[in-house]
Amino acid sequence: MPSIPSSILNLMDNYLPAQFQALGDRTRFAVVERLLNGPASVSELAKPHDMALPAFTKHLGVLERSGLITSTKAGRVRTCAINPKAFTDIEQWFLDRRAHWDSRLNRLAQHLSETDGD
Repeated sequence: MPSIPSSILNLMDNYLPAQFQALGDRTRFAVVERLLNGPASVSELAKPHDMALPAFTKHLGVLERSGLITSTKAGRVRTCAINPKAFTDIEQWFLDRRAHWDSRLNRLAQHLSETDGD
């Protein structure tokens, strides 16, 4: 069995579980989807969700702690934005998994074609 690169292990230990867990919630997923269109204020992000602002800001806290979003404060307005590095890490994790399974499936296909004539 091929070993898992240490860079992926570090991602798994530090970020990926929190990121996938954060995206597993419908409200947080919707926030991330909205932020893909560009930064937005907390009040703008909260508007379509039927919940009190303190409950909504807890969702933003989960997204921020997972590294998926960042926020900045200017005066009384807090603005949230996507953290592109986090999504690059997730994409790389999927690409590595795909390469792993492509390799395994190619070896299986080769084995099956070699044993087909037996």
